[in-house]
Amino acid sequence: MKNTFKKVWNIISSVLVTIVVLCAIFLMGSRILGYQVYTVLSGSMEPNYSVGDLLYVKETDVSTIKVGDPITFILNEELVVATHRVVRIDAEKQHFYTKGDANETEDSSPVHFKNVIGVPKFSIPLLGYVSNYIQNPPGMYVTIGAGVVVVILVFLPDMLNKKKDENKPESTEENSSDQ
Repeated sequence: MKNTFKKVWNIISSVLVTIVVLCAIFLMGSRILGYQVYTVLSGSMEPNYSVGDLLYVKETDVSTIKVGDPITFILNEELVVATHRVVRIDAEKQHFYTKGDANETEDSSPVHFKNVIGVPKFSIPLLGYVSNYIQNPPGMYVTIGAGVVVVILVFLPDMLNKKKDENKPESTEENSSDQ
């Protein structure tokens, strides 16, 4: 019974640790590769990018951006970020004119070349909900608490076994060959 429980527990703890590592890679490791990560907050780019998608954006030279490309940019002075598709380019004024795929009309304000963050390279559906949750209270506190609980649960069986082994009296076997 103990061995079965221990095997099941090892599998569960391995799965939990794997999930935590994968989430860390998807949410933080991508920055090492030069991606900035944003959560899609509106349906303006559906069906290409849906609400809750995690969008991976790579910095791009604005001279390589062409009509039809989606771009991620700073929308206003409050540093709100948006992703829309380029519909026109005014190279002289250094402006992109954009429109959300689901929107009927072009955006009211052009995007200056300096406000372009980059071009979305790929997205992961629904992972943006997780990202937003763990980056803001109360999700941040829940995540930290869950991490502490997982670490304790991973190491607790080993600590309990070690304590039992220390309290267990050593068995003394007599050698019959000495007689």
